[in-house]
Amino acid sequence: MKKATDLFFGFVGALMVFSLAAMAAMVFLNVVLRYAANSGLNVSDELSRYFFIWVSFIGAVLTFRENNHLGIETLVAKFSRKGRLVCMVIVNVIIAFCAAVFFWGTWKQSGINASMHAPVTGLPMIFVYGVGMFTGGGIFIIALERLWRLLTGRITDDEIAHFAGENLSLEELAER
Repeated sequence: MKKATDLFFGFVGALMVFSLAAMAAMVFLNVVLRYAANSGLNVSDELSRYFFIWVSFIGAVLTFRENNHLGIETLVAKFSRKGRLVCMVIVNVIIAFCAAVFFWGTWKQSGINASMHAPVTGLPMIFVYGVGMFTGGGIFIIALERLWRLLTGRITDDEIAHFAGENLSLEELAER
């Protein structure tokens, strides 16, 4: 199962890299065309904005999976192991709730977004804002999986240390 999950997130990471590269290429091409030919591609402006949205939202899921979002580590670092576990449970419950609300809100808006079209490309706006369902659903599933591992005692000491901001060096990881 871990291999399939890693493969999926590898694909998602590759999709994010592709979106970022496409965005950079379109913006560069548009700059060159405006400078050299005194005209640009309208589709480039619109699609680069959409790719930026996708990169941001996909990146949020990948960052949450790696547990690299911002946190208040100075407070959590003062807690004992039990305090850190309680904090992790509370945080993941809140995150799961917020992600579920985000997914639900995007779902409720999907009908409106499917009926509206982008001004230049004509794409249904669900292709732009629908990524919110992926983000909300992905973060919700990751938070539930973490809660499950926390409540069943399967969380590792490294994850607890990372949550508290105690990032270990490569040498310290090799010693464990």
